[in-house]
Amino acid sequence: MARLRTPGAVQAWLNELPYNSEPKGDTLRSFRGVVRTGTAHCLEAALSAATILEQHGYPPLVLSLESTDLLDHVIFVYRTSSGWGSVARSRDPGLHGRKPHFRTPRALALSYVESYVDFAGRIKGYGVADLRILHPYNWRLSWRNVWKVEQMLIDWPHRRIHTSDARIDAMRRRYRRFREQHDHKPWKYYAGREHWAPLPREFRRRG
Repeated sequence: MARLRTPGAVQAWLNELPYNSEPKGDTLRSFRGVVRTGTAHCLEAALSAATILEQHGYPPLVLSLESTDLLDHVIFVYRTSSGWGSVARSRDPGLHGRKPHFRTPRALALSYVESYVDFAGRIKGYGVADLRILHPYNWRLSWRNVWKVEQMLIDWPHRRIHTSDARIDAMRRRYRRFREQHDHKPWKYYAGREHWAPLPREFRRRG
């Protein structure tokens, strides 16, 4: 916690952790559990970022992205003088962190629309929650799974994101063609990559 003082430092640390694919069953570990196991999935990464950066003056805010295929994504979000940014970990290259270049949480959420599209995924809404509302629940350092966080985010009000069906269909056709040719998730053709935080090494040679 003392060493990782900035969102960029936390993102770099998370990038070095293997993604938690939950081989032994579903988990929702706190920061303590992530450190113990050395892996993290998206919500575990968001909780870890919130726990660390809260100690350096950042409110523990997370943004939940709702998808039509029910595979939602959760990221840690923060605000600086230059705008809103995020810290995140994912199996998909386009769903990692963003530099603080966005005027509003909605604009930040919209930056994930294109990279969320795959065979079935499509963002339909977003919500920002302050994890301090869970007090005195120990989501930061519990040795147990912190399922109450997941349920809170499921129940949390989400604002709708409306996107053109024609636009999404075109993105999905392009995605399908890329996967047929390369058999991995694309990212180098996405717009707005100048706003992305650095990616884990596992994605840097893919395109």
